[in-house]
Amino acid sequence: MIKIISFDFDGTIAKHTFADAFWLEGVPALYAKQQHLDIETAKKHLFEEYEKIGDNRIEWYDPGYWFDRFNLQTDWKKMLLSYRNNVEIYPEVPSVLKRLAKQYHLIISSNAKKEFIDVQLRQAKLTSYFDNVFSSTSDFHTVKKVTDFYAMICHNLNISPQEMIHIGDHEEFDYLSPQKIGITSYYLDREKQVRGRHIVSDLKQFEQEILR
Repeated sequence: MIKIISFDFDGTIAKHTFADAFWLEGVPALYAKQQHLDIETAKKHLFEEYEKIGDNRIEWYDPGYWFDRFNLQTDWKKMLLSYRNNVEIYPEVPSVLKRLAKQYHLIISSNAKKEFIDVQLRQAKLTSYFDNVFSSTSDFHTVKKVTDFYAMICHNLNISPQEMIHIGDHEEFDYLSPQKIGITSYYLDREKQVRGRHIVSDLKQFEQEILR
C-alpha cells in the first residue's frame, strides 16, 4: 500500500528559472565584477568550469564549493534570496499537491541544496504540502544517482520501498535508480519525447495514473 509520494524538485515542481538566474546570471555577474571582466568572458569561463565537474559529482550542486573555488566575496545564501522573484512553479502543481496531500504523505527528494528548495517553496507558498524535504547533497552528501539515497529515505521514514512512489524528470536519477530497490517510479517527460509505462507529461497525468 502506497503511503508516500516523493517528488523531484527542479523540472518537476519548479521550473529551472530560479536556479538558472543564480548559476547562469548571478554568479557570472559577480565573478565578472570581481575579476574586472566583461560578462560574456566570465560566463564562458564559468560554464566551462561547471562542465568539468558535471552533475554526477556533489560539487556541481554546492554554491559553497564554487564560491570558494572562485574566491567570490559574497554570502551566497543572501544572494539566493535576491533571486526569489525568479521562482516559477509549473501551473498544475498547486492543485495537484492540494488533492494528493489529502490522501498521501508528500515529500521532496532532490539533488538540489536545501537552501534552494526552501526559498522556492516559501516563495510559491507550497511548504505546507510537504512533510519532509530530502536533499541528497545537503542531507546525505551524495547525488541522487546513487540508489542508496532512496534507501536512506525509506529508512528515515521507516517504510519499505514498496510503500513509496517517486516522480522526476531525470531518467537515470529519478526513474531508473529508485526502481533498483523496488520503488515504483514515474518519468516526467514534459517535452513528450518518450512514451512507455510510467511515463507522464505533467503532474496532472501522474495524479490520474496513481489514482486510477
